[in-house]
Amino acid sequence: MYAPERHQQILATARAQGRVDVTRLAADLDVTPETVRRDLTVLERHGLVRRVHGGAIPVERLGFEPAVADRESVLAAEKERIAKTALDELPDGGAVVLDAGTTTVRLAEILPHDRELTVVTHALPVATVLAARPNVTLHLVGGTLRGRTLAAVGDWAERALRDVRVDVAFLGTNGLTVEDGITTPDLAEASVKRALVAAARRTVVLADHSKVGRTDLAIVAPLARVDTLVTDTGLDPELADEIEAAGPRVVRA
Repeated sequence: MYAPERHQQILATARAQGRVDVTRLAADLDVTPETVRRDLTVLERHGLVRRVHGGAIPVERLGFEPAVADRESVLAAEKERIAKTALDELPDGGAVVLDAGTTTVRLAEILPHDRELTVVTHALPVATVLAARPNVTLHLVGGTLRGRTLAAVGDWAERALRDVRVDVAFLGTNGLTVEDGITTPDLAEASVKRALVAAARRTVVLADHSKVGRTDLAIVAPLARVDTLVTDTGLDPELADEIEAAGPRVVRA
């Protein structure tokens, strides 16, 4: 069995059982435990599993959400390309919303210095990046802070966003499928994301290819509400065509 075939089987088992064990996989696949550990390392690098003692669990298991620090190094090069490509979606001036997420933080870090922008965010990491920028008027939305994403959620945040209208919302996501649209593990964060979409004339989703084809616990919005998906070249072209048929323009960075 070739490595890609093992990876598919390991991932299928993890998704079906909620967890895989190194020793059991080695016996089932007739390979050494060291080979299984290398396979799990590859799958973790692609954001598909999370290593735990003795094995791994699927990242896309409903309700599971890695912390920000755990996600920063996953597919870092792809996220960098996505953020740079997303600059083309910025208005020449005006107002934008930046959602919480590691890719939106990268976008905040590379926002141009040569144009005036108003930025609304409920994400502390985004606000920290932009707080001292002289060309950015920053509006930080308050609420209950989620430690896992460092984003404000709850009624306070949603009320504030009802009074906001921006040109573009740059949205992060944990899952994206044609059937279920944009999804995320936390119900409160999903509600704030819906408010971000409602506040914007255009919605641009920033998502690496590992998020596509996954559905998580809480539904945010159907793909018909998304104008553009900026992803990476790891996304299968046929799947990109299916997504475009559902509404959004797909840009592979």
